[in-house]
Amino acid sequence: MATGERIPATLIPGDGIGPEVTKATVDVLDALGAPFEWETQAAGMAAVDATGDPLPQSTLDSIRRNKLALKGPLTTPVGGGFRSVNVRLREEFKLYANLRPAKTIIPGRYENIDIVLVRENIEGLYVAHEYFVPVGDDPRAVAVSTGVNTREGCRRIARYAFDYAVKNGRKKVTIVHKANVLKALTGIFLEAARDVAKEYAGRVEVDDRIVDACAMQLVLNPWQFDMLLCTNLFGDILSDQLAGLIGGLGMAPGANIGDQAAIFEAVHGSAPDIAGKGVANPVSLLLAAAMMLDHVGKQDLGNRIRNGIQATLLEHNVRTRDLGGTASTTEFTSALIKRL
Repeated sequence: MATGERIPATLIPGDGIGPEVTKATVDVLDALGAPFEWETQAAGMAAVDATGDPLPQSTLDSIRRNKLALKGPLTTPVGGGFRSVNVRLREEFKLYANLRPAKTIIPGRYENIDIVLVRENIEGLYVAHEYFVPVGDDPRAVAVSTGVNTREGCRRIARYAFDYAVKNGRKKVTIVHKANVLKALTGIFLEAARDVAKEYAGRVEVDDRIVDACAMQLVLNPWQFDMLLCTNLFGDILSDQLAGLIGGLGMAPGANIGDQAAIFEAVHGSAPDIAGKGVANPVSLLLAAAMMLDHVGKQDLGNRIRNGIQATLLEHNVRTRDLGGTASTTEFTSALIKRL
């Protein structure tokens, strides 16, 4: 990419605190001189309110055209209502890899955590082949859900994880499964990942862990892990557990990567209880934006954001209230921009 060339990207502010943390992130990127040229689109409840559709065609067309997006948190009703927009986006653009790095910035809970979780993003139980079986006069007496893992999909996510390890100097990949019970659904995942691992022998170490044992070990001794390779459901759960090790979802970025598009996101919820109060922590989306810069070959700018966040939190002690401070979203953003 030539110096000064603009990169078109879709911007989805999202719901709840989404517009606040998105504005903070865009302000930081502008101050940094990041090359993105934004095309703002709606999704989630904001889109329902505006168009009646949680994922409008205009938003899909924008992402398809730009192949790059930054997304704030979206609200998905529990139980009824519309299907998760996040899941629909992953399926629509075949974003098969969910990348969730967890690294300690603020010491105190668990120090020196540095773990990268790679989650298969479009298979497993999230294909949501669900239905009810009526019994007697109860039409929803039995709920059935079917998970699907393909050998091709398992090999694809395993290769992504091992390639990431090689490119980023990671030493070990731990395959997370439940093949002792879910012998078919997660057995094929373990088998395919082990097969791919052979191609990286001598470069990346590999082991495997049953998911419940892995969850316990993440609490007892997280430093034994370098990278975790997970199925869809297990990766969803363990990535939030990893976030808990480093201070919560407000410190955890995420990326959804496919061959044709990439969407970077804050992984926390829309937090409607604090929306509009100016107290939201923008770090998750800021770190996601840093990953987005890495993705387009601007690692130097991504590192400046990461280093600036660390200095703002630790050296200047400017923190939002979820991190034990008193700074507003705007005050934190201004301190970060000043540092940059």
